[in-house]
Amino acid sequence: MTTNLRSGSLDAGRTAQAGPRVGVLALQGDFREHAHVLAKLGAEVSLVRRPEELAEIDGLVIPGGESSVMDKLARTFGLQAPLQQAISAGLPVYGTCAGLILLADTVLDAIAGQESLGGLDVVVRRNAFGSQNQSFETDLDIPALGDEPVHAVFIRGPVVESVGEAATPLATLADGRVVAVEQGNLLGTSFHPEITGEYRFHEYFLAKVRSRVRR
Repeated sequence: MTTNLRSGSLDAGRTAQAGPRVGVLALQGDFREHAHVLAKLGAEVSLVRRPEELAEIDGLVIPGGESSVMDKLARTFGLQAPLQQAISAGLPVYGTCAGLILLADTVLDAIAGQESLGGLDVVVRRNAFGSQNQSFETDLDIPALGDEPVHAVFIRGPVVESVGEAATPLATLADGRVVAVEQGNLLGTSFHPEITGEYRFHEYFLAKVRSRVRR
C-alpha cells in the first residue's frame, strides 16, 4: 500500500482512500526516515516547515537531530508559537530523541538561549548517554506495545530525569532510567525506532491520531 508523501523530493503516490494526515517537522534531523515509516504504515505524510502547514495535519512527528538547532530554526521560521498552540489544542505529537527534548517542560542542560515547546510534564537531560561514538542498542520491555521486547537504538539521546504527575513512563532501562513517556496526545522516546524497522511506536502514535480524527 502506498500513500502520498507531499514534498518536492519525496513522493509515494496516492491511495484511493488516504490514511490520517501526519506531518513530520522537517527543519533538521532524520525527518525523511520518519516520513517513510509513516507512509509505509498507511499515513498521508507531509513535511512541515511553515506555520500554515500545521492546519493541514492530524498529527505531527518531531524527529531526532540537534534540539538546539531545531529550536532556533522553529523560532526563525515563526513555528514556535503555532507549534505550542497546536500542542495545547490537542494535536497528537510524537518526539524522538531531540523531539523528546523539545516536548519536555524542563531541559536541565539546555544551551544558552535554548527553549523547548513544552507540553510533556517531564524533566530531561540532553546527551545523557554521551557522545555519538558511545551510541548503543538494547532491548526494552514495553507492555503498552505487547509482549515482544522493543529493540532500541540510542544515539546521543536524552534521558527523562523525572516524570510529573501528568505523564506516564512507558519504558525504562535496566538501571531504572526512563526512556519513553506519554501524556494524553503526546508521546516521546529517547531512542530512534525509525531507523531499526521497529514500527510499533509509530503504530501506537497513529492510533492516537486516528482516535482524535474520529471524534
